[in-house]
Amino acid sequence: MKLFVYHTPEETPTDDLPTCAIAIDVLRATTTMAAAFAAGAEAIEVFSDLDKLVQASQHWPSEKRILAGERGGQRVDGFDLGNSPRDHDPEHTAGRRLFMSTTNGTRCLQRIQAAPLVMTAALTTRQAVVDKLIAKQPESVWLVGSGWEGTYSLEDTVCAGAIIHALMAQTGQSFVDCTGNDSAIAAVGLYEQWKDRMLDLMHVASHGQRLLRLNNTGDLEYCAQIDVATIVPEQESPGVLVNR
Repeated sequence: MKLFVYHTPEETPTDDLPTCAIAIDVLRATTTMAAAFAAGAEAIEVFSDLDKLVQASQHWPSEKRILAGERGGQRVDGFDLGNSPRDHDPEHTAGRRLFMSTTNGTRCLQRIQAAPLVMTAALTTRQAVVDKLIAKQPESVWLVGSGWEGTYSLEDTVCAGAIIHALMAQTGQSFVDCTGNDSAIAAVGLYEQWKDRMLDLMHVASHGQRLLRLNNTGDLEYCAQIDVATIVPEQESPGVLVNR
């Protein structure tokens, strides 16, 4: 298994596909997806276009759907929810399908959706992702950060590094054994620097500061947790995620 890290979807090769592609948007889409499934969501459909989301949702019973839209860190007017993992609990989410569009995370998923196996990852699901990779043994893995509007995001790369770090620890592999590019090695170094101060990293990261300006400290605290969820959302068909 060779793991490659790409800081943004735009960095991924256009003439190749891996065996497995993993979308990472720690703040907050992939963290929210795991939280929604933990609360019993039936499935999650992702869209980059809000109008297409609304149109697709009309084919689903109103009592069985949730419209979640976020732009610039805030809920889109007219949508049920924004992009916070703390929005989801069994009372409101169980048995319902989430129609979701965010500034960065859903765009990342669309970029990699043609890979044979597509998953999402967050710090909250780090160990579960590692366990699934060890079980499935894909030949090549892309860990793709969502970034922010095409630019690098610190928290996505540290999550990629956390996954590789745990995989190496459990399998006894070296960097030479399991990393496919220099960004993968650098990601592990970033994780080792911050692993005991993950909330501090969220506070200095540029997107973390955006959320702080919106007085959103709760999401930073939630998203900074490591290994608190056992769910790994997987793509069932292009744009549709399920909890297998």
